[in-house]
Amino acid sequence: MNNSKISNGTGEQNPYLSIVVPAYKEEGTVEKTLRRFDEYFREKDFTYEILVVIDGHGDKTNEEVIALKDSIANLRWIDRAENKGKGYTVREGMREARGDVRLFTDMDNATDIAHFDLMLPLLKEGKDVVICSREPWDAPGAKQAKAQPWHKRQLGNLGNLYIQLLVIPGIWDTQCGFKAFTREAAEAIFPITRIDRWALDTEILGLARKFGFSIGIVPAHWIDDETTTVGAGGYGYVHTLLEVTKVGWWLLINSYGIKKRYEE
Repeated sequence: MNNSKISNGTGEQNPYLSIVVPAYKEEGTVEKTLRRFDEYFREKDFTYEILVVIDGHGDKTNEEVIALKDSIANLRWIDRAENKGKGYTVREGMREARGDVRLFTDMDNATDIAHFDLMLPLLKEGKDVVICSREPWDAPGAKQAKAQPWHKRQLGNLGNLYIQLLVIPGIWDTQCGFKAFTREAAEAIFPITRIDRWALDTEILGLARKFGFSIGIVPAHWIDDETTTVGAGGYGYVHTLLEVTKVGWWLLINSYGIKKRYEE
C-alpha cells in the first residue's frame, strides 16, 4: 500500500522539465539546494516543476520542504513516512512527474543543476536519455573537485567493470546521480524497474539500452558534499553489486518482457 501524500503544486500541468529530487535525512541540505534550483530556473525561458520525493521521516526534511512552498516557484512534493530506498523513491517521482523531459538528481547538488545546460543540446538533437559522467573516458572534461582515496577509486573501477560486463558495456560512470529522460523514455522504463535501492542507476541504463533508446553523455564537474546521506558505502556497496547481478540476469533472460522498439 502506498501511503504517500502528493502535493498538487501551482505550476504548469505539463511543464517542459520536471526535476525529481529524492530526499532522506536531508534537513541540513534542503533549503540550500532548493534555493539554488530556484535561482537557476528563474532565468530560464522554459516551464518547469521541482518535485521533491521524501523517502521517510528520519528527520525534519518534510517540514523544511513544506516550509519553502511559498518561496520556491513550482515546488511540489511527495511526503512518504516510510523509508523505501533511493530506487523506489526515484521511480515514484519519475512516474508522478509531468514534464516532457524528466531529470532526477541528488539533494546534495554535487552535480550542480547548471549541468542541465549541457544536456539541452543533446535532448534537442533527439537523444532519449542524457546522463552526466564523472569519468573522462565517457566525456572529456569530466572531473571530481576532490578525488576519492586510491583504494576507493580502485574498488569503484572494479565495480564498474563488473557493471559493464553484466549490464551496460561502454559506460564508465553509471552511478552519477544526474540523468534526464524524455517523456517517452521515462514512461517506458520506470514503470518496469524493480530495484528499490542503489543499483537503480544501472538498471535504468540497462533498460534504456534494451529498449534501444539513444543515450548521450555530458561531462560532470562533481563536488562531493560530505554532510549528505547520498551514497551507498560499506555494506551498501556489496548489496549494490548483488542487485547488479540480478539486473544482468533479468536482462539476459528478458524477464522484463521488453520488445526492442527503438533503434539508436
